[in-house]
Amino acid sequence: MNHWLVNTLKQAAWAPLGVFVFYAVAAKPFSAYLRWPWLDMPTHFMGGMAIAYFFIVAIKHAQSVVGLIPRSIRMLLAFGLTSVTAIVWELLEFASDRLLGTLMNLGVADTLSDLFFGLCGGAVMAVMSMYASSTRKFRR
Repeated sequence: MNHWLVNTLKQAAWAPLGVFVFYAVAAKPFSAYLRWPWLDMPTHFMGGMAIAYFFIVAIKHAQSVVGLIPRSIRMLLAFGLTSVTAIVWELLEFASDRLLGTLMNLGVADTLSDLFFGLCGGAVMAVMSMYASSTRKFRR
């Protein structure tokens, strides 16, 4: 059972880690999000894409354990898990602000914008993956 998890981490962990490292470097040493507030939108969009990619790969590898999962169900599941991840991330930002005194959450509009762009990125990745797997079938 751990085989699918190891394969998933090897193949797909780079995507969300890459977005997180970009965010951490841009935010702290360069104060990029204070200088260019618009940078938050593409970061959340790319984060949504990266998380969705991770879940798409994880679900594909999980088929070796649970059996065949139809492509449309895999994409809906990946989008749903991406949605949950985005919500948990925003809840953690809120908790960090309340408990640790950080200033990560800039209000309701910021939270909704973050969720919107993260979900858009997740939806785009799911659609791209759906399209890529359907065209791959015809090339063989």
